[in-house]
Formats: sequence, C-alpha cells, structure tokens
Amino acid sequence: MKALLISTLLLCSATLAHAQGKVANYSYGKPGTASYEHFSFWTQDGQRGELSYTYGKDRKESKLTYLGPDKVNGKPAFKVQFPNKHILYIIPSGTTLRVTDNKLAAQKTYRWEYEGPVNGIGTFCQPCAEDEKKAMQLVQSAYMK
Repeated sequence: MKALLISTLLLCSATLAHAQGKVANYSYGKPGTASYEHFSFWTQDGQRGELSYTYGKDRKESKLTYLGPDKVNGKPAFKVQFPNKHILYIIPSGTTLRVTDNKLAAQKTYRWEYEGPVNGIGTFCQPCAEDEKKAMQLVQSAYMK
C-alpha cells in the first residue's frame, strides 16, 4: 500500500511538472545593472511556448513573437520579433546563444542562467532547465524547427 501511494505521488508530481512546462533562461551582463539582458524560452508539452526578453536594472519585460527558422552566415538560427517589429536572430552555438539584429553585425553571447538556491538560500525553480545542456536541448527541440 505504501509503495502504491509513493508511486502515485511521484506520478502526480511528474504530471504536474510536465503540465506546467519547462523554460530555458539565457542572459547577458550582470543582473541588477543597466546592461543586463535575459531571454526566457518556454515550452509546453515539448512545443514552443511563450518567449520573453527582460532588460535593464529594473527588468523591463517584452513578449516576443517566434518568426521561424533561418540561417546566419550559413549557421542554423531562428528569428524573434519585438512588439515594435524589431527582429533578432538567435543562433545556438554549443551551450550558448549568439544573438544579433543584423545578419552581418557582431553577435552578443548569452549564457544559460541558473535560477535557484545559492548556498542553500533561495527557491528552487521547478520549470527551469537544470543545466546548460538541458537548456540547449529545450531550445533546439522546440525553436529550431
């Protein structure tokens, strides 16, 4: 009976986490500064979900629209668009994302951003990708097609 209860609880917990989706977070710059930038790539049941861009010291947020796959200098990429119609190209590279607004311009490198407890202080982020490899897998599987 006890094993059945534990098994049921684990199944319910996994189902709830799956229903809530997963997110891969990437950032550039230091949080709390004017130069900070952050992307959140959400998935729901393995499909693309909400995209957001947060920036600056006050963490102003913009929702982005996915525009589909593309190529930048022969490398696979995808495009996103801001509400003001500005377009960014996002190029997965190893475990990082290179981002540019012009296929010929310099690219910024965004790294996976850990969101969770540090030295036992803080809250665990249930939907967040656990590490840089899982974050990239999430982006590759949902946004590169």
